[in-house]
Amino acid sequence: MKNEATLVIIKPDGLKKSLTGNILSRLSETKLKIIAARVLKVSEELASKHYSHLKDKPFFPELIKYITGQLHGENRVMALIYWGKDAIGKVRQIAGATNPEEADPVSVRGAYGRILTSGLYENVIHASSDPAEAEREIKLWFEPEEIVYELYPSEEREIKGTKKRAWK
Repeated sequence: MKNEATLVIIKPDGLKKSLTGNILSRLSETKLKIIAARVLKVSEELASKHYSHLKDKPFFPELIKYITGQLHGENRVMALIYWGKDAIGKVRQIAGATNPEEADPVSVRGAYGRILTSGLYENVIHASSDPAEAEREIKLWFEPEEIVYELYPSEEREIKGTKKRAWK
């Protein structure tokens, strides 16, 4: 199994409930390396791009409210990139099934997730589903210079008179 990268997002409910330490402890069991991390406010634009594959679903507007913190009054998430052998599989196993009721009770989603009366899964954590999705998501959430390893090709560009690394 080769090294790969995966995006992990601890969602607003995870930060509001102070679950960050518990989740990071669980993820440390994978022995993967964290190669980027940031806490940020999620814009509606970023949320819409991240969940673009779900834009036609009836729950899409509520999903955007969830990830942007409008449901919890806590507009912060922690985004991380984990890297190593079988990173996607290892992280998804610890995260558990998307539906908290179907997730293994010892998984992050099984232990801390819940389903709202509206049917929205409040599942505390996001984990990339496959390498192509991981690359798309990582490029949305991080700039090349924020990542310890060079995961994908990048180039130097001049942006408004300032040179900055940008995704090719």
